[in-house]
Amino acid sequence: MAGVDPSVETVVCGHTHMSYARLAHGRLIVNPGSVGMPYGRRGAHWALLGGGGAQLRRTAYDYDAAAARIAAESGFPEAAAWAEEYVRRAYPAEEVIEAWSPRTWD
Repeated sequence: MAGVDPSVETVVCGHTHMSYARLAHGRLIVNPGSVGMPYGRRGAHWALLGGGGAQLRRTAYDYDAAAARIAAESGFPEAAAWAEEYVRRAYPAEEVIEAWSPRTWD
């Protein structure tokens, strides 16, 4: 955060696929989540920003239809298995938090 201009009040980031909105170092840090490969509940996770805050949202969709379309239309040879794993299944948030927690290596 040292390189971020002091006038920046909100930082939006991604890649972790886990939705959150937190205050850190006087700034609002938002990760809206993801459409696919979510942690926690399935769905298209997104955020509505405004008024200095963020509302984390989730929109359900037809997971079976999405998985079938990915399998049928993707050129990826493992598309069906990928869709089964990352569209039809959601990983529990607790599992991800455990995987990301600091570890002591012996």
